[in-house]
Amino acid sequence: MVTADSLRIVYFGTPDFAVPTLRELFASRHEVVAVVSQPDRPKGRGQHLQPTPTKHLAASRGVPVFQPVKLRDEAFLRAMADLRPDLGVVAAFGRILPEDLLQIPRLGMINVHASLLPAYRGAAPVHRAVIAGERETGVSIMRVVRELDAGPVFATVRMPLDEDATSPEVEAGLAELGARLLGDVVEHMAAGRAVEVPQDHARATHAPKIAKDEGRIDWSLPAAAIHNRVRGLQPWPMVSLWIDGARYLVHRTRVSAERTTAEPGTIVAASRGHLAVAAGDGGVVDVLQIQPEARRPMTAAEFLAGRHAVVGARVNAP
Repeated sequence: MVTADSLRIVYFGTPDFAVPTLRELFASRHEVVAVVSQPDRPKGRGQHLQPTPTKHLAASRGVPVFQPVKLRDEAFLRAMADLRPDLGVVAAFGRILPEDLLQIPRLGMINVHASLLPAYRGAAPVHRAVIAGERETGVSIMRVVRELDAGPVFATVRMPLDEDATSPEVEAGLAELGARLLGDVVEHMAAGRAVEVPQDHARATHAPKIAKDEGRIDWSLPAAAIHNRVRGLQPWPMVSLWIDGARYLVHRTRVSAERTTAEPGTIVAASRGHLAVAAGDGGVVDVLQIQPEARRPMTAAEFLAGRHAVVGARVNAP
């Protein structure tokens, strides 16, 4: 219920990660006066335009949605100023906000960032943490400043990282934790008791955007490193392997307790539902779920029942 001391909030967010925080704000006593999302993108075989997740939720609540192509567009900036927002909240918006936009809300802008800052600043904090084999991650609520992810931090929450969890699974957990934490921070800001702690910039690490060619795995890496890449490079670009010249996407793996002297990238087991590939440290990666191109994902047992994978064959890109 909106009260006299409620904040007027403009929300910047686009993908599924941003939905729980927007839902939290809708359930609060504060007023979301607009949602800003990236433009709709074509999806599916028909490549039809689909509303972004935040746009879909905002539309169901009757909240205006802005999808500017250029954030410096004068008409867009004027529309934001006309809303007289007290606060801007950002969660996985996907674009850098210009200084003119940051200056519009009376209390500035705060961001729900999926890492324990100053670690993993950048576009892909969850993916990079999973790829690195981190055993803990979290969410930081920080002030948005000109330098990327460098603003002071209001609050953090920690979450253990399961050694088999994929990036989408980790993101889903962090999205819920971040939404609750953001709600607390907004209340503190409304009451004038929020505390900002500067980051230690000397300890900063970076999480650059994932590149397509990262899905081509060097099988001379240790088994654990390959397993972490399978987990971390989801939902895109996915790790690939090749069998008989055909490309397959790898969804699930585990690090086997077995050891091998086979050359890295060699199939060392392909029977009774067991598909395994040699890694570079003498370790073995068990492939648990695999997807032929343009087909559904399937278990190793399903895959081997209908195909001929030969022990001794190599899975490197042709």
